[in-house]
Amino acid sequence: MIRESLIMRIHYITGISALFVVAVHIIMRLLMPFDSSIEYQNIIANYHNIAYSILLESILVLIAIHGFNGLRIMLLELRQNRLWENGVTIFTISAMMTVVAYGTRTIIVAQGLGA
Repeated sequence: MIRESLIMRIHYITGISALFVVAVHIIMRLLMPFDSSIEYQNIIANYHNIAYSILLESILVLIAIHGFNGLRIMLLELRQNRLWENGVTIFTISAMMTVVAYGTRTIIVAQGLGA
């Protein structure tokens, strides 16, 4: 397994990176008037903008890694033994990969690239 210090470093890096990309996302949303930003045509147009799609994907990945790692840390505080740690780690990594895969699929479908 990965050393806990490396896992915590990943947790800190994803947290700081998530703050940055979410701030960029909020700034982009503030540049467009609220009424027009929630119209269906504008939302779909945003997904067709490759830079915006990359921003959404990076938010998805960073928040998923950071959030599920935080959940993993909390669950490891409940009990300390090797079997529990391995089970929690496998569960959280599997759940994180599922969320990222589903979110990525949603972004791809919204771009009109998939079905």
